[in-house]
Amino acid sequence: MENNDNVYDQLMKYALKSMYFTIITDDKGIILFVSENYEKLLGLGDESILGLPIEDVIENSGIPRVIQIKKEEIGHLFTLKDGKTVVCNRIPIFHEEKFYGVISTATFYNLNEVDKLNQEIIELKKENMSYRKKIMELSIKQKFSIDQVIGKSKPIMDIKATIQKFASSNLTFLITGDTGTGKEVFANAIHQLSDRQDKNFVKINCAAIPKDLLESELFGYEPGAFSGALKNGKVGKFELANYGTILLDEIGEMPLSLQSKLLRVLQERELERVGGLKTIKLDVRVICSTNQNIEDQVAQGLFRKDLFYRINVVELKIPPLKDRLDDILPLSNYFINKINNSFGLGVTCIKKDVLSLFNEYQWTGNVRELEHVLERACIMAGSGPLKIEYFDFLLPRIYKNDHSSEESINNENSLTELTSKVEKEKIIKALIEVKGNKSAAAKLLDIDRGSLYNKLKKYGIDI
Repeated sequence: MENNDNVYDQLMKYALKSMYFTIITDDKGIILFVSENYEKLLGLGDESILGLPIEDVIENSGIPRVIQIKKEEIGHLFTLKDGKTVVCNRIPIFHEEKFYGVISTATFYNLNEVDKLNQEIIELKKENMSYRKKIMELSIKQKFSIDQVIGKSKPIMDIKATIQKFASSNLTFLITGDTGTGKEVFANAIHQLSDRQDKNFVKINCAAIPKDLLESELFGYEPGAFSGALKNGKVGKFELANYGTILLDEIGEMPLSLQSKLLRVLQERELERVGGLKTIKLDVRVICSTNQNIEDQVAQGLFRKDLFYRINVVELKIPPLKDRLDDILPLSNYFINKINNSFGLGVTCIKKDVLSLFNEYQWTGNVRELEHVLERACIMAGSGPLKIEYFDFLLPRIYKNDHSSEESINNENSLTELTSKVEKEKIIKALIEVKGNKSAAAKLLDIDRGSLYNKLKKYGIDI
């Protein structure tokens, strides 16, 4: 056994010696090992290098920086003594959370090799995108499934059931919900599950178009209808959507003067272009959406009551994300996959303690905000699980005014709950500050490691 250990140790030594421009230091930056080709480049033997501070041997070395931040640096350019540039990886050495030193090794000696590799990667990405596009085109042609609408909470399941029940009819849908709840996703589902799925799905945002131009955008215009009109006239969105579906987004922003004409089009199923006399027959499925309370607008005289009843045949009320917390995990998994594909990342999952933080947040920007938060964190992480340290920017939003609400003060257990929230917040902030190092976090919090581990378990913080 002892002989085998000696052979193993000798083999490891030979392997390290053979590595490409490799150097190892301890946690103070003292050189412990140098590969043979690095010795030759430096013009020194290991007997004159070992035991020296890295800065005394290699000027402008990045190893002291890695010792300080205790975080790896991958793909950094470094100019060697002979004037040539290498791509360098510097990796901190840990064992059972204790920091021992740094290993630095070069991956390329000739930058032309890097350029060649980059070119190959670019070509592969182009080929990959081409295949993705073909797969996407094929998948669009396949029958849409309501399961493609992400969410498993009861409110969302009820909405899915309503869509399945009425999508194949010609009934008008009104989709209401706060900004960012994903109203357009549900509109897409209605169209895809209808008998019109292979026809045009035309979308127009009533709030994004100047009021004096909205009529011509919706209904089109004849040549010379007004100053600045195209000489051949223009086809409106309703005509483009004929035999298909039209989505009137932010319909609450439509001016009263135009609402009467829209009502006539919906009732008569025909229109006349601006400046025209010819009647155009329509066969269009209409979906409307808004983030406003249309009933309040009707009461205030801002929206026609008869138009409201005409568009509100089947109403879908999309709940805010804070009222459908069961959907955060499936939505997060969906967005992580989407972000990975868009940016070529390798993020695998989201940690439980991050989900715990998500459940405490109000998500005023709803599903759209969740996607943007995950996009930033995924780009920061690059690969592997999304840890709590990648969401430090979210903490001020989560805990803002969290400890001063009257509801907490009036609660019987408010003091205990308040203490727990403050303690959990401080632990999370400490872990983020020390990049997840539990020993350093315990020291920062002035508690022993055992107590910290107990509190991590208590609060479900998995880092």
